[in-house]
Amino acid sequence: MYSDSPNARRVEFRCPDPSANAYLAFSAMLMAGLDGIENRTDPGDPLDVNIYDLPPEKAKDVRQVPGSLDESLNALEADNEFLRRGDVFTEDVIDTWLEYKRKREIDAIRLRPHPWEFYLYFDV
Repeated sequence: MYSDSPNARRVEFRCPDPSANAYLAFSAMLMAGLDGIENRTDPGDPLDVNIYDLPPEKAKDVRQVPGSLDESLNALEADNEFLRRGDVFTEDVIDTWLEYKRKREIDAIRLRPHPWEFYLYFDV
């Protein structure tokens, strides 16, 4: 809930979903935060408005997180050096995670009809 109160200001990070492995998710978030601090990454100006009320021309400038598991895995594959610092995650763990998620979750769904597809086309 958006609030104008200075006492209600906070940083929200809502990306991980409840099905995430909490140990891996929190470790990755902490490593990303440390990477930002060490590299002095500019987080940009605060967005002190309710983004759902932004007009489309302003909303398009708000950076978005990946919109699917496939996009998330591609982003992880392209940028994971920060996770390997201090051997928090090893290259083998990351590669195994990518392979497992692609094979067991993405491909498993891609290779089967979705219930909505079944509904749309079963009696055609």
